[in-house]
Amino acid sequence: MKLEIKNKIASETAKSIYAAYPTLWERFGVRGFEHTEKDNHHHLDHLETAYSLNDAKVFVDYAIWLETVLTSRNVETALIIDNFERLQKVLPGNIGKDEEAFMLRCLTSAIAVLSPS
Repeated sequence: MKLEIKNKIASETAKSIYAAYPTLWERFGVRGFEHTEKDNHHHLDHLETAYSLNDAKVFVDYAIWLETVLTSRNVETALIIDNFERLQKVLPGNIGKDEEAFMLRCLTSAIAVLSPS
């Protein structure tokens, strides 16, 4: 994935999250927004790695680890799931069809693992 596309996806996703949850500005401020953009870069990096290895488990394992890290920093699992759902909306049309289909499946699998039973 080209860096400019990755930047666009990460930025659009972060803006969408903060627009939907304006209290995040109060809770985490600009620094939190910047971390949300960086986190989306990490999500995309892990999706790319999973794609290159043709192994969705790579991303699902990352999502499980991510939940542990972020919940220890008072970020609710629901926000992680919401972030992944937003990525599912932003990815289409921005990357190749095969890569897109694989990444959407990875995100769906990660959401299922993180969702309460």
